[in-house]
Amino acid sequence: MADPKWLSEPEEKDYAAAHSYLSLLLAPDLLGEAVASLRDAPEGQWRAKDILRAAALPLLKGKQSSEVAEKLKHIAKGTPISPILLIHDGHGRLEIADGYHRACAACILDEDANVPGRLALLSGLAPR
Repeated sequence: MADPKWLSEPEEKDYAAAHSYLSLLLAPDLLGEAVASLRDAPEGQWRAKDILRAAALPLLKGKQSSEVAEKLKHIAKGTPISPILLIHDGHGRLEIADGYHRACAACILDEDANVPGRLALLSGLAPR
């Protein structure tokens, strides 16, 4: 299977998805700040396996997740997928605000694959 092709920028729907997910973790007064921080965050690239490890999330396989299966089909067709959106609390906690399934798909193909995205620092995350 081909290596993932990535869009140069996250799509607007990715920020909306991040907003929805982060609304479960953040107080309403921090939510807007978090999404704005993601929009302004610097771009970076990280190994797929490192993203999952840092976020303490399991690798989902295509058979476990229809979303991962869909991303794998996009990659096989050569369709570019969106970079991921990450939030870090500055104290060791990383959240994938949007892009968990894309990170899993990239990891399935090559755990050392570089996954592009944006990483914002936000100190207001609720503790796990």
